[in-house]
Amino acid sequence: MGLLQRLFGSTPAREGEPLYNALVARARQPHWYQAGGVPDTIDGRFDMVAAVLTMVLLRLEQDAESAATLSASLAECFIDDMDGQLRQQGVGDIMVGKHVGRMMGMLGGRLGAYRDGMTGGDIDGAMIRNIYRGTAPAPDSLAHSRDKLLAFRAALDGVSVERLRAGDLP
Repeated sequence: MGLLQRLFGSTPAREGEPLYNALVARARQPHWYQAGGVPDTIDGRFDMVAAVLTMVLLRLEQDAESAATLSASLAECFIDDMDGQLRQQGVGDIMVGKHVGRMMGMLGGRLGAYRDGMTGGDIDGAMIRNIYRGTAPAPDSLAHSRDKLLAFRAALDGVSVERLRAGDLP
């Protein structure tokens, strides 16, 4: 909980909040966990939020100049969300910062891994490491998640930064 929220009970909405909320809703869609075989656990849900967030951040890189503040705001939303999730799990104040720092490092690593995988035409390895934590799922499950994630990423190309800022995902 930020200082303003503690003092006044609420904080002004962040620029990236509508988009962050939309991408979290996308990451929580049941098909990822059912047909995609992503573990429906705290770690699995984190992995899907990070994967969907990464696809959005990769899209925003295409308009880096006009989307810089939106990208930064998304990162802040992610940090606040992870901070809140950790506190709900009972992680104490002293350890929250270390955990969030590690999660940000994981997000950065995933951004590079997915970028490289898509550039090289093979995202499966990155997905197995980052969504399935190194254990390859059934081929149909991997294909489902890969196809949905890549289709989402491709669809993002047709969405303006303004629409994304409003939380309008394809």
